[in-house]
Amino acid sequence: MVECVVDKKDKDISSLSVLDWRNIPFSHPDKTIHLATLFSGIGSIEQAFKRLNLKHKIVFAGDIDPFVKQSYFANYDIKEENWHDDVTKFSAKKYKNKVDLLVGGSPCQAFSMVGKRRGLEDTRGTLFYDFARIVDESKPKVFIYENVKGLLNHDNGRTWKIVQETFNSLGYKIFTQVLNSRDYGIPQNRERIIVVGFKDNNVNFTFPSAIPLNRTMQDFLEDYTDSKYYLKEKGIKFVTSTKNRKKQYTQINGSVALCQKANQQFNWHGDFVFEQAKSEDFDEFIFDVSKVEEKYYLSDKVKNYVLAGGTKNFRTSTETDLKVARPLLQTMHKMHRAGVDNYVTHNKGRIRKLTPRECLRLMGFKDDFKIVVSDTQMYRQAGNSIVSDVLIAVLKQMDITKYGR
Repeated sequence: MVECVVDKKDKDISSLSVLDWRNIPFSHPDKTIHLATLFSGIGSIEQAFKRLNLKHKIVFAGDIDPFVKQSYFANYDIKEENWHDDVTKFSAKKYKNKVDLLVGGSPCQAFSMVGKRRGLEDTRGTLFYDFARIVDESKPKVFIYENVKGLLNHDNGRTWKIVQETFNSLGYKIFTQVLNSRDYGIPQNRERIIVVGFKDNNVNFTFPSAIPLNRTMQDFLEDYTDSKYYLKEKGIKFVTSTKNRKKQYTQINGSVALCQKANQQFNWHGDFVFEQAKSEDFDEFIFDVSKVEEKYYLSDKVKNYVLAGGTKNFRTSTETDLKVARPLLQTMHKMHRAGVDNYVTHNKGRIRKLTPRECLRLMGFKDDFKIVVSDTQMYRQAGNSIVSDVLIAVLKQMDITKYGR
């Protein structure tokens, strides 16, 4: 039987289950969970087990990205023989009945055969087929499948329909809900569909209730930041663009982070931090660059003209950041065009990207996670991961230790 899909944001928190999953004790804390993952990324479920201090053994894992493999092997205990690089060529038959929990989330793809109701066969040629096939081959006691919320409407809902039919055809009882990480302690607006499947069809499961968000993105920032993360003028113009901020491509000093993505940060998308200089360092007000639209920035041509040391109409140097402004005249608009007026620079505040470590924190990864790849790769890996805190809530709610050995 397929459970209905519930969008968490459409439910009033007060109407949810009064049982707080944070207070649920594990029934068998000494048992070991045999864990397996597909499309493993940097190990969000492994982080969840680590943070819960639960005994677990990695049965198999894999990812097609060689940089992901570097991060995974640097942080988790796994043998080379249990790692797969290409899920389409991976067989899990030798792991049958050796897996307690299987976790993964395949890229969303349309299925070529729709409405045939042939279960697993309807999904051939897609990566979802490989996830379902490996569920069928390994027969885990429980699986967790994660994907973007858009899966529900993908291909006019036909993709989601076949996903449901496929899991049911494998003999699993499934429960589905859209969960947002901001409802589970992480200030990031990241909605993902979570499917939990149980081999035991007698299981009744409810998803963990939302908890109050008592932290902001600023609580996850590092105390000291390398100068390389601060934006130069071109980046500042892009980030502060009214168009980009209105479309939520960028955000400055947000209390709840935008949804992290694979293309975040290194191409100036996502969250940014404006750091003001201390007021005692200046006699005048602090210039908040994060509130200035891009149209007020000078072009390189005009900037060079302004800083050239003087003009025909203004013999003295056109200094910037004057303590006493030059006279504001009715002809001010003409003076701007002529490059003669009052100008300010950004030395009283700077905008910077989030660091890779901050991005990891916002995905629920603790600071003992080793970063062994470039910033570009780390941003990508963080953006492709699952928020560990959401998985922790699901593991607590189902009492995952019941399925250990």
